[in-house]
Amino acid sequence: MPITSVDDLKAHLNITGTQDDAVIAQKIAVAEAFVNRWLDTPMADLDPLPADLLEAVRLLVGHLFENREATLVGIGAEALPLGFWDIINVHRSWGFGACRNNSTV
Repeated sequence: MPITSVDDLKAHLNITGTQDDAVIAQKIAVAEAFVNRWLDTPMADLDPLPADLLEAVRLLVGHLFENREATLVGIGAEALPLGFWDIINVHRSWGFGACRNNSTV
């Protein structure tokens, strides 16, 4: 179950039309799957869902929507402080030992 909606992301991205709805829905699915894997916990199981995790998903969807290729050419970019990684890393359980596939590191 998605934690956010196309309408929520359209408001975040300042998009008013419907021509990009399918692309936005796809980006939401990708962003939520990525964050779920990084956290090793489905965000849908968090009750209540921390507002900053929802914002992290919005940030990632915005990035994926605006940058649809694997590389940027001729563009200088810098990560913003308190951005995506800063938000999701505080919610991740860090540790060593068994991996998800039950092997050891």
